[in-house]
Amino acid sequence: MTVKPAFHRILEPLQLRHKTLRNRITFGAHTANMAEDGLPGSRHLGYYRERARGGAAMIVVEPMPVHQTARLTRGNFRHDDDAVIPGFRAITEACKAEGSVMVHQLYHVGQHGDFDNSYSANWSPSGLPSYHDGDGSHRMREAEIEEIIEGFVRAAVRAKACGFDGVELFGPYNSLIEQFWLPWSNRRDDRWGGSFENRMRFSTEITSRIRAAAGDEFIIGLASSIDTSVDIGMGTELLQEIAAYHDTRALIDYITCGTGSYFDHASVMPTFLFADKLGAPNAQALKEVCKHIRVQAESHIRTPENANEVISSRQADMVSIVRGQIADPYWVKKVASGRDTEVRGCISCNQMCWGRRSRDYWISCLVNPSAGREFEWGGDTFIPAITPKRVLVVGGGPAGLETARVAAERGHSVTLAEAAPQLGGQFRLAGMQPRRSQIVELVDWYERQLTRLGVRVLLNAPLDAAEIAGHDVDEIVIATGSQPAGTGFQRGLPGQDRLPGADLPNVWSVEDVMTRTARLGDHVLLIDDTGDWRGLGTALEIAARGHRVTVITAWPVLGRYLQRTESDGVARARLKIGGGGWITDTVVKAWHGDGATVRCHLDGTETVIKADTLVLATTNVSDTWVLDDLAEQIPALQPKVIGDALAPRLAVAAIYEGRVLGQSI
Repeated sequence: MTVKPAFHRILEPLQLRHKTLRNRITFGAHTANMAEDGLPGSRHLGYYRERARGGAAMIVVEPMPVHQTARLTRGNFRHDDDAVIPGFRAITEACKAEGSVMVHQLYHVGQHGDFDNSYSANWSPSGLPSYHDGDGSHRMREAEIEEIIEGFVRAAVRAKACGFDGVELFGPYNSLIEQFWLPWSNRRDDRWGGSFENRMRFSTEITSRIRAAAGDEFIIGLASSIDTSVDIGMGTELLQEIAAYHDTRALIDYITCGTGSYFDHASVMPTFLFADKLGAPNAQALKEVCKHIRVQAESHIRTPENANEVISSRQADMVSIVRGQIADPYWVKKVASGRDTEVRGCISCNQMCWGRRSRDYWISCLVNPSAGREFEWGGDTFIPAITPKRVLVVGGGPAGLETARVAAERGHSVTLAEAAPQLGGQFRLAGMQPRRSQIVELVDWYERQLTRLGVRVLLNAPLDAAEIAGHDVDEIVIATGSQPAGTGFQRGLPGQDRLPGADLPNVWSVEDVMTRTARLGDHVLLIDDTGDWRGLGTALEIAARGHRVTVITAWPVLGRYLQRTESDGVARARLKIGGGGWITDTVVKAWHGDGATVRCHLDGTETVIKADTLVLATTNVSDTWVLDDLAEQIPALQPKVIGDALAPRLAVAAIYEGRVLGQSI
């Protein structure tokens, strides 16, 4: 008797027009932003091929602009140019050889374009303002509408020449197609606007002409989203009507439905602050009205359990998992072979995927630095070491964990010594902030991997120079992390090395708060000098414990560097609801024990704020005492230094350096 895998429903094949998907998991469309001079190259090839090798049933390659006015990022492909064909041919052939169905997304964002990249006015149905920036848009004339439709058709025909099995039309988030659908953005009184049928004409013409030009054996998908944050957004009932319209007329083969839009951009790529399976109810609503086309769920469906439940409950026919397969390209293969506990989970941080894309870089991943570097590193796999070595890693934070894991994967004999009773270092502390348990799950994953690989783990084992030298090893890695500076230095007061009053007994660090060492009073002032989760996440934790917290930051907005991850607004809202507050453009000049003198950058005014406790969310300093002792006592030893021990930074730097070092030993 054959035993079915634990998540067998997501492993069942699915017919999609003339193709049979090998399972129900798609690597959905997203802007990898990897083009060079507008052409797909080796970085793209390695990136997509790795997910095909990992088992993705269908890969939807990042959007192709269909017109000059559609160009949105530096890394966009050249539109309307056959020069892209050879590069895409290499990608489609390589991924098809691995068993994936290949689809290309085609897009135009209408009024929400970017002149800095397109050097064109934004074209839209009704000339409404952009939500991308402060620009307005151009109300298209009928001839220009025809020009855009033909741009979609030519792009689809070119996609077929590139070897794609189909195309996916970009309709979500209030892009151009949705702008024609929505009464709010389509205020035309000609045959392209007004009645429901007229508002459907744009997508009807695109799909019908693509079918005529590309043939019957060509998949046509449609991306969509639901946004109930504003009354004028795409609601569930209207999208159901739109989906049913396209379904009954056999205009498309599948529809995928996300969350959010330009009106609620944080929901488009939901961080850990949002619930899992956020988009599943949207897909279920479309399943209720679609009789023929396949329905795909997306948006924060991260885990095998999530995906299997969505398919098993018939909320959707298939599931798009993007960030999960960026974090672990072998997500599907591991699930299919019963190794689901080995899946390296996405922590929904957005730091290196959307965070890099928002700055117009090619994307990568905090937990998987091979993302975007597959063509250089050979993917997310490891080449066995020619000469196995004995390796001692001192420090069990993210840098040490990744070094130990990778070195052991390559066949080295590894010992990992951690001074604390648990692995994870400050990364684990970050996972104790509200709703950040995915970080703790990642640390747990590391522990399982080290056990599987036979790494010797020593806990409660602080090592001094003599003890390190006493280990009979070939390589020593120092990953001892960092410690709070304790000085209260603020970037907004560069000439003040130490905050007056920083030595008083009611001044605590972020680490003190998260380890519950800090004795917090009723009203807590928190200096946020880093603009990231050290400040805002700790403030959320303090508020969750029932204290009144006021954040003081020199940045013009609380969570300055979280803006790039689309998590700052949601976090500020949660802090506000939790009773917290903040003051921006302000520094703390002195702490008096019962309050602080603060100065506003904007006008130089100074005031005193009464408070019981001060928390310093400032930049740490490297923990180098072991390294210093080694240099003094045993200068012949030349250890490798990585992570915060090298320079205090975010976890992404630690994991990246751990991967690079582990691969080089």
